Amino acid sequence: MSMPPRFPITADQITLVVNQFYAAVRANPEIGPIFAKHVTDWPSHESKIAGFWRNAILFERSYDGNPMQAHMRTGNVRPEHFDIWLGLFDTILVKNLPTDTAASWSALAHRIGRGLRYGVEPTEGPPTLT
Repeated sequence: MSMPPRFPITADQITLVVNQFYAAVRANPEIGPIFAKHVTDWPSHESKIAGFWRNAILFERSYDGNPMQAHMRTGNVRPEHFDIWLGLFDTILVKNLPTDTAASWSALAHRIGRGLRYGVEPTEGPPTLT
């Protein structure tokens, strides 16, 4: 038995948002170069991320990955980059989806973003003895 979606949206709408979002990312002077350093196959990346969102929203089981590890492994993703990411994402949501759907997806993205941001926060090591 499958679960109902978190909110009303289609797989095609998810793909549209993901594709437009990454077009905006590539054009962004601050986060575009960060993504470009790590993403060599944009269609494959976009397909994987669309699968992530279909899993998170439609409860499909089409995504196999660990976003936290992926973001931590990059070495150049900083906490402040998530504000830019979420701002771009919200713009794309509002442009392409009904208001309630955009708001629901935005809330989910911000919740996930907070977790990912926490994962790349600098941690203080143990105090050094002087």
